[in-house]
Amino acid sequence: MAIVTPGIHFIARAACKLGALVLLACWLRSWALLLLPLLLPFYPILLYRYYTHRASSLNARLAPRVRGNLPFNIDIMRRSQNDKHPCDTLAALATEYGATFNTDVLGLMNIVTTNPKHIQRILATNFDNFEKGEAFQDTMASVLGTGVFNSDGKMWKFHRTMTRPFFSRDRISHFDLFDEYAQTVVAKMKERFRMGAAVDFQDLIQRFTLDSATEFLFGKSVESLSGVLPYPPSSALRLGETHTKTHSELFADAFLSALEILHERGDGAWIWPLFEISKDKTAAPMSIVNQFMEPIVDEAVKQRDEEKPEIRETDNIQKDTLLGHLVRETSDPKVLKDEILNILIAGRDTTGWTLSVLVYFLCTNPLVCTRLREEIINSVGPVRRPTFEDIKGMKYLRAVINETLRLYPAVPVNVRTSIKETTLPSDDLDEKDIYVPAGTSIPYSVFLMHRRKDLWGPDADQFDPLRFIDERHHRITKNPWIFLPFNAGPRICLGQQFAYNEMSFIIIRLLQAFEGFELDESMGGKFCPKLTLTFYAGGGIWIKAKDAGDFEEM
Repeated sequence: MAIVTPGIHFIARAACKLGALVLLACWLRSWALLLLPLLLPFYPILLYRYYTHRASSLNARLAPRVRGNLPFNIDIMRRSQNDKHPCDTLAALATEYGATFNTDVLGLMNIVTTNPKHIQRILATNFDNFEKGEAFQDTMASVLGTGVFNSDGKMWKFHRTMTRPFFSRDRISHFDLFDEYAQTVVAKMKERFRMGAAVDFQDLIQRFTLDSATEFLFGKSVESLSGVLPYPPSSALRLGETHTKTHSELFADAFLSALEILHERGDGAWIWPLFEISKDKTAAPMSIVNQFMEPIVDEAVKQRDEEKPEIRETDNIQKDTLLGHLVRETSDPKVLKDEILNILIAGRDTTGWTLSVLVYFLCTNPLVCTRLREEIINSVGPVRRPTFEDIKGMKYLRAVINETLRLYPAVPVNVRTSIKETTLPSDDLDEKDIYVPAGTSIPYSVFLMHRRKDLWGPDADQFDPLRFIDERHHRITKNPWIFLPFNAGPRICLGQQFAYNEMSFIIIRLLQAFEGFELDESMGGKFCPKLTLTFYAGGGIWIKAKDAGDFEEM
């Protein structure tokens, strides 16, 4: 079957628009036709003047416009593509232009904001006027399809309604699920440390979150933890390593490749399809992803078809899985695959990242690690499995998790598109509100907002969990919109409490088993945040740990 590449699709749409201009030309006089090429370079100027007029009519102003050194701010786009650390360019522009500015790349208004009032307006108080938008959906469609993270309107409401029942308290505190895989994680770490080798904690914990998520969502784990862990590149043990990757490992590698391509598309602004004329770059990795996902969907559909009608009508959500419930609502295999893949991103990638960077912070902040372990041992002892109530009582543990989420939220930049023209409120009473034309893309960065010193104090860029406990906590209680690691409004993350419970549980089990963590010196202690849709650590996070005793009694 022939597949139209993104580039061909882009050119075809452009040709349709050009055809409309040709039809228009039939009605124009010859002198007007000659003027058209001369007027086209002035189109952005004329559009800007129109926006200025519309802003004035609403007693508003335009967002400060970034001034680059090259036409259409191409140099700004290239700077962002070459960032050594994600969001470096956006951070520099925010310092120069303020919390809200228009990057104006390739002739399109693109209003970036780190202002909590603006984010509140977009996500909550004016929610109905903002959507993911066609441009975002086109960029992500070959990977995310029409799943909950890439849909608007009725399709988004369908996904939201279907998934909500599966994040009740009874389900999100199902600790038997966590404990089985936590014990495997600890056992794998101890085995590797006894060999004198380090563990890539990011790789290991993503296996943990993948196995937990697949059992929670599908009723059956993909058992990625049963695979062989990688050795450090510098390890002599790696030389004799022969390993055939499991299906879950191939899936993880392919999915990361697909997400990296999506990030490249985002960096290419609206012309990204021109770099995919000959092929869809996501096709090859997504073929592997689909080979992994399709049997899971097919099995769920088969089980539904074999169910007796009276069982199907009962539909006991407490005993069901998310996928099992979804197959009763739709038979469309693409809708099913898209949704479970979207939920897997939330269940694996975001939680896996947060746990990875949290352990990195424990390596680099041993006093924090010591205090956290003391709270854990004082609360549940060295072997007892924590309960839901135990976790609720561990204030310092929650503070450590929150501080990690503040400095490195899994999704550093998100985006919405305005449906109708509107305004965003100004912080300064002496300044007018900011005008937003219809169809304007508005990237908002909680990563940068979480580091604003005017919101969080002069130590905003430092790791200090006590800010969520001491008097500084009043900053958040006074303005909760400055801390949004799970988004907010009607599209807030449904799995927020599940994630808190899962992260708390595994950290407790790790610090019952180990006295502390340290970065592997042979890897230089490097920490290299990279970005797809979510953060990940380039090269992994290689650690060692001091054993606190036997784990078998846990």
